[in-house]
Amino acid sequence: MRRLRQSIFIVFTILTAGSVFYALQLQFSFSFEEFFPQGDPDLEFYQEFIEAFETDINFLLVAVENEGGVFEQSFLERFNDFSIKTRDLPYILESNSLTQIAYPLKTPFGITTVPTIHIDQPERYDRDRERILADQRFLNTFIDEEANSLVVAMKTDTSVLVEESEKLIAALTPLVEGYNFDRYHILGPAYFQKEMVEMQKREVAVSAIVSGILVSLVMFWIFRKPWGIAIALFSIALGLLLFLGGLGITGRPLNAMSALYPVIMIIVGTSDVIHIMTKYIDELRKGKTKKDAVWITVKEIGLATFLTSVTTAIGFATLLTSRLVPIQQFGVNAAFGVLVAFGTVIFLTTAILSLFDREQLIKLGRGQAFWERSMRWAYHFTLRQPRLIGITSIGVLILCFVGLSQVTTNYKLKSSLPRGKKISEDFLFFEREYSGFRPFELAVFAQGDYRADDYEVLQEMVKVESYLDSLRGIGSINSLTTVYKSINQMMRNNRQSAYQFPEGKATFARYQKLVDQLPDDAGNILLSRDGKKARITSRVNDLGADNVKVIAQDLDRWIVENTDSTVVKFQRTGMGLIIDKNADYVRNSLLQGLGIAILIIGFLMAALFRDWRLVLISMIPNVFPLLLAGALIGFVGIELEAGVSIVFVIVFGIAVDDTIHFLSKFKLARDKGLSLEESLEITFMETGKAICLTTIILFFGFLVMLFSIHPPSVTIGLLISLTLLSAVLADLFVLPLLLRMALRDRA
Repeated sequence: MRRLRQSIFIVFTILTAGSVFYALQLQFSFSFEEFFPQGDPDLEFYQEFIEAFETDINFLLVAVENEGGVFEQSFLERFNDFSIKTRDLPYILESNSLTQIAYPLKTPFGITTVPTIHIDQPERYDRDRERILADQRFLNTFIDEEANSLVVAMKTDTSVLVEESEKLIAALTPLVEGYNFDRYHILGPAYFQKEMVEMQKREVAVSAIVSGILVSLVMFWIFRKPWGIAIALFSIALGLLLFLGGLGITGRPLNAMSALYPVIMIIVGTSDVIHIMTKYIDELRKGKTKKDAVWITVKEIGLATFLTSVTTAIGFATLLTSRLVPIQQFGVNAAFGVLVAFGTVIFLTTAILSLFDREQLIKLGRGQAFWERSMRWAYHFTLRQPRLIGITSIGVLILCFVGLSQVTTNYKLKSSLPRGKKISEDFLFFEREYSGFRPFELAVFAQGDYRADDYEVLQEMVKVESYLDSLRGIGSINSLTTVYKSINQMMRNNRQSAYQFPEGKATFARYQKLVDQLPDDAGNILLSRDGKKARITSRVNDLGADNVKVIAQDLDRWIVENTDSTVVKFQRTGMGLIIDKNADYVRNSLLQGLGIAILIIGFLMAALFRDWRLVLISMIPNVFPLLLAGALIGFVGIELEAGVSIVFVIVFGIAVDDTIHFLSKFKLARDKGLSLEESLEITFMETGKAICLTTIILFFGFLVMLFSIHPPSVTIGLLISLTLLSAVLADLFVLPLLLRMALRDRA
């Protein structure tokens, strides 16, 4: 044993040194493209669409407020200077604002321009204000309805990544703050990237620290001896370090789900440590030598712990069925972490334990007597009150199905924004005062011999744009027709009422000659180079995935009924559509993943117990926490989105652990020839305490997520804590009832 112990210490020393190095190499990332469902046909179309035009998420908006209204000369002068200087920011390709935009005007001497805002002529502000607020090109895009804020709209490089985003925002922030505007607000993918990565770093650090403090308190409460506490904490911390080192070796950056890693590793490691150390101490109390106690612990608890680790890992691994890369990576990484935690405990912890006597590890006192009384009471309660347990279980199931019927997938972006942070305030400002963040795009396909810039095609586009303008929450509509409307207005002395699509093909043909003389837009953002495709761009408020889906379906029906499909066809696309499709895939991948997990774990149970009744019995109590999680989501009105959906996999993977420990001890007792009741009683007395302790740790461990500023993480923590509590109740009260019903012939 001494040689084996030395070998284990050497191996883990080498692994620790390597993990420290690679853990320091870990990077964080965030991008909206990560949440695109892989293999989706609409995603393939979107990728082809942005190749023909450009992406719809290469924008950065800055809105600045002025409490006295924006039509104030000193404010306009400062704003105009700021608007010009934004063009020099890193990774900015274009920048525009109302103070930089001019109306084209045809005169006898040619085409000239008139400023949208006459900054140096305050006497003209009232007329400028009236004209601008009546112009749909500017309202809710460059200025709000009350004229209290103006927007600088910037176009960013399409390849801006996290580091570039940090540099861009780092340059923008002091620039805008230097002008002493009353308030400013930023919106755009680059800003999201920078802020979400900062949130991820904060979440990982906070969850690790708070979880560590919690586990330290729990270990003190359980062992109350310095060596026992130190061994447990060292094993858990080393498991987390080895896990982070393993992630560092892969070179993959941590994503939006990474805040859960420390919590999962710490509580899974804690569960393994408690089961192993509790069994080792129990064997020492029975008079076994340290060597015998280690081997019995590894043989009896090690196998059960291995199986629970495998089942938990399988639960996480089933997330590979998701079409979202962050969810897939989270599943693989979490599965790897669970196995790392098991390997650390079963090898290193047991090797360290073999050096210590019981008195060095734990201080027995009132706590032991309390657990013995509690477990004996629980056992006798299941014996005396089977009907009450059965009726209560049925009632809970009915309530669960009611809650499940109320589950919604109406996911909103604002639900994922960090609480109390400027990014959330800014997002809500743009939702309230402007057209929001979500792009809402339509691809336009000219049919037959038509080109996308022909009169007949543009007429059909005008119809669709008019319908879009009538829909709730959609604004900032733009297309090639906007150019012709602007020319029509210019040719009619810039009258506001003349901003409309030209009537008659002859008039259109004259305007087309002017359009052909315009410089080629660098990105061909409204018309493809081959002239067969065009686009209608717009933005929609954060109404929720389901609500936007209804709007889109109504739009599709309207287009079929009111446009000429022999001239042009339309297809919805854009980042918003792709991300919203996650709602459908969340439901499908959730059911598929759980089904796979249940089948695989069922086979493992069959291999372990070799009794189909025990396999069936092991699954039934674990349905309760799954149903309860779904019911809570429905009753509370939580939106079922990608992050929240992982609750079910985590709950099932962890909840089944206690069932395995309970049934493993029960089977060992039965194999020794004990009766059913004797086996149940000894299972309660020896395994019940460990199950309850690990559940308490799991409960408070996931409640650590309450310290998160990320709302989905808070939701995940609450749901997992509450449902795992229900899981241990099912194991202690429903499971014995099922065993008596199924195995009474062998009692």
